[in-house]
Amino acid sequence: QVQLVESGGGLVQAGGSLRLSCAASGRPFAGYAMAWFRQAPGKEHEFVARISSSGGSTYYADSVKGRFTISRDKVKNTVYLQMNSLKPGDTALYYCAADTKGGSIPQYNYWGQGTQVTVSS
Repeated sequence: QVQLVESGGGLVQAGGSLRLSCAASGRPFAGYAMAWFRQAPGKEHEFVARISSSGGSTYYADSVKGRFTISRDKVKNTVYLQMNSLKPGDTALYYCAADTKGGSIPQYNYWGQGTQVTVSS
C-alpha cells in the first residue's frame, strides 16, 4: 500500500509560480515511479509529468514542457512539481500518482486526493 498526500496548491496570478508537493508513505519510496496529473472542470484527466523510480528520467506533457519541473527527494519521500510561468489554462485539480507495478507501460495504481491550483488572468 502507498499513501499519497498532496499540498502546495493555491491561487496565483498568471506568470507566477507554485511548487506542489506529494508526500508518500507505505512502500519504499525508491521502488516506484511517480507522476502528476490534473483535471480541469469539464475536461478529462490529463497527464502532466512523470519521474522514474531513480529520478534519472523525466517526461512532460507538451503543454507544460519548459515551464514545469518534476523532481523527487528520497530522504523526504516526496515528489515535487515546480510550476513556473503559470497560465489560466493551468487551472485544475492536481493529483500525484504512484506506479508500483513497474511495467513497460505506466500503470498508476495509487492516487492522492488532489490539490487545487487556480491561476487568475
